[in-house]
Amino acid sequence: MEGTFSRMTETHIGEIKQRLEQAQKIVIASHVRPDGDAIGSLLGLGLALKDAGKQAQMVLVDGVSSSFKYLEGSELIVKEPQGEHDTFITVDCADFKRTGKAFENFGAPDINIDHHKTNERFGALNLIEENEAATAAILTHYLPLWGYKITKPIAAALLTGIVTDTLGFRTPNTNPSAMRLCATLMETGVDMSDLYMRSLVHKTFPAARYWGAGLSNLEQKHGIVWATLTVEDRKRAGYGGSDDADLINIISAITGNGNKVGMIFVEQNDNHVKISWRALDPAVDVSKIAKHFNGGGHAAAAGADIHGALNEIRSVVLKTTREMIDLD
Repeated sequence: MEGTFSRMTETHIGEIKQRLEQAQKIVIASHVRPDGDAIGSLLGLGLALKDAGKQAQMVLVDGVSSSFKYLEGSELIVKEPQGEHDTFITVDCADFKRTGKAFENFGAPDINIDHHKTNERFGALNLIEENEAATAAILTHYLPLWGYKITKPIAAALLTGIVTDTLGFRTPNTNPSAMRLCATLMETGVDMSDLYMRSLVHKTFPAARYWGAGLSNLEQKHGIVWATLTVEDRKRAGYGGSDDADLINIISAITGNGNKVGMIFVEQNDNHVKISWRALDPAVDVSKIAKHFNGGGHAAAAGADIHGALNEIRSVVLKTTREMIDLD
């Protein structure tokens, strides 16, 4: 398939294909607090390897959020690896530390597949296509070239990754290649409209109440619009996750008034804070800001986790964000 994948040489493709052919007991991991691309890429690759007769453990230390449990095979995803393995693969993970504590003593992965521009290339073999819409798009292109069939369940997982990471084809990295890949995945029989609604539109009542808590403290100043979600907000709303329930996507739609960046601060139980940035001005590269705080992501969307108290972290991060967007 033509597209933006021509940067990879035949040698690199062959090396990864050979490594996968040799592998028998495989562990695949992605990042903590996984989004749709992390889950979709992990599941798509894992199911493809299983269909080929290999043992493939799909591991997410935080598990699968309820909004993605409709995906066939998601019940096979576990929170920690078990037993021996001969091959370790990471997907959609720019920083090895973000695989979580279960992998602290695992060593570098054999294969690292990702699309984040901030990827640290920590694998023995690195397939990093930073201009691609999603890691799932990379896998959609290469799995057939590596000899793996994309069945309907695999297609649903990969399509979920592309749809969610482009916010329903609304991000700047939505390119013709990604759209062609989606069409190919749909040809397996996946119901795009149902998948789109489940992954991007439908929200539970607790999630809606949680949004209300965040929107009630929405602020804007110095080109930044931001909201804060606390542990207590989650408890009052009855929301079971530790994320922002995608509230950042609403904040990223707040334009005008000189706003350049949208942000959300999500307090965690273990004395740290998850921060998400979205560029409201295409001239701003928020991945640089996230990288400053040992995070990562894309020019238009990035995130970081910082240890410490919410109020202190929010003050420091807002000040630094303001200084860095003024420099752009």
